[in-house]
Parts: sequence; C-alpha cells; structure tokens
Amino acid sequence: MPRHEFDKSSKWLIQHYGNAVLYLAGVRDVRRWRALQAEVVQPRRLPDGLLEVWLPGHKKPDHFLLEVATYPEPRILDQALDDLMLTYQQLRHLPELLVVVLRPKGRARAEGNQEVQSRLGWSRLAGAWKVVELWTLPAEELLAAGDVGLVPWVPLTQFAGPPSALLERCRQQIEQQAPQGQKANLLAVSQVLARLRFPQPDLLVLLGGKRVMIESPLIQELLAESKQEAIIEVLTGRFGTIPEDLTVRLRQVTNERQLKELLRYTGVCPDLEAFRAKLPS
Repeated sequence: MPRHEFDKSSKWLIQHYGNAVLYLAGVRDVRRWRALQAEVVQPRRLPDGLLEVWLPGHKKPDHFLLEVATYPEPRILDQALDDLMLTYQQLRHLPELLVVVLRPKGRARAEGNQEVQSRLGWSRLAGAWKVVELWTLPAEELLAAGDVGLVPWVPLTQFAGPPSALLERCRQQIEQQAPQGQKANLLAVSQVLARLRFPQPDLLVLLGGKRVMIESPLIQELLAESKQEAIIEVLTGRFGTIPEDLTVRLRQVTNERQLKELLRYTGVCPDLEAFRAKLPS
C-alpha cells in the first residue's frame, strides 16, 4: 500500500473524528474537541495530529498529540520524544501523547517510554506516552459504541468469525451512520486501513470496492497529489530546482485528464518556461 495513501487516510480520520481516536485509548465523555494544525510544533516531521480537548470537570482544554504507526518500529521512540519536546516548547505545558500501532510485526512491541542522556551523563531526557495496539482491542466494543468514526479502525481489531462478516458490518454501519457527504470518504479510508490485513480484492469489495474509491473526494485528492509529485520529480530530474511559483500553480491543477497530459509533457518539454505555458490558466 502506498505510504502516502495511508498517511493521508489516518490524518483525515484524526481531523474529522479525533474523539474516536481518543476512544481507542479509553478517553470517554469528551465534551468537545477540535483539531489544531500540527504545524504548531514545527518539527522536521510533523506529528499526525494535535487535538484540543475539553473533558468533564475541567474548564481549560487538554492537548493530545497523536501518532499512528503501521508497525511497532524503533523510529516510534525518536518521533514520540521529538513530539513531546517540540510541543512543550510551543505550548509551555506537556501534552498527552497517544501512539496507535495498527499491525503486529514478529515479536516487536512499541515501547511507551524513551530516555536519552549525554555522553558524560550530566544531562538526561526522558519521556513516556500511551501506546494502543489496535489488534488487542475487541471489534465488538468499537462497533457497539455507535460512533461511525471508530468503524475504519475495526478491520484491524480482534474479532471472531470470518472477515467477510466483519467488513459487511462495517459497511452497513457507515452507510447508516455517516454524516452527509462523508460516506464515500469513510468507506474509502476503511478500505485503505483494511488492506493492511485483508489485501484480497474480493473482501475489499464489501467496503465498496473501486466504485467507492472513485467517488471519494479524499482518494481523488490523493491521486492528484501523486501525479503532481511525479511531475515535479521528472521536472527536477531534467531541469534542476523548480521555481516555487511553478510548483504552486501545479498544485492548483487537480483535474485527472489535465494532470495526465502534463505528466506526458514533462518528458518532452524543452524547458520550464514551456511547461509553465502548458499549465491551465
């Protein structure tokens, strides 16, 4: 599965159903919440999400950093510690950090703490966070919660019975509970996550198959971005650094037919000015 597609899908869920991600970690009774721009922490690699959350009994909001990892890889430790340090510098208080791991990988486990020290041992930094391994959560509990934002995570959880029955229930719940205009995106994101465990096309058809992927605005955005990146890569290889204004104009082109034509033209255009002239006005 393309990493870009997975990243965008998980970040879309955080932006639209952040309270459901917190539910995975046992946070209930959220009074209200909003997704903040993760850029507030300004790291080299942005965290997947930053939420401002109002919980019962507290007048001020709590901040929750979210990281979604495909497998329990060692890099999680460095990223988690970076997230905590950089966010603390900006907010001047320590946020809660949740790391959601989607799939197991051998005997590896995602640790919930990290400590580093200087060479002489005079200085030491330590951090701790909550880790949720999705495959340890019961599917029935998430389905019974009645929150459609939990459904895309369900195919990666613990369940009994055939996967076809589970995916069918996921589809039905999305179709019955999805807000206006979000059904296609929820089904498409469910497919993206489900492919981590069930790559068989006949199973993914139960979540809408190719039809839903075509109808989903999120997936169309991903496809457009993929073609834009391919165009930039070819132009960079042929002509070196691409002017920022040309990149900005290219990002504004989202029509599939136009992007295909531009991609073909990148291999034959004589220079960047010729390519610029080819861009839709």
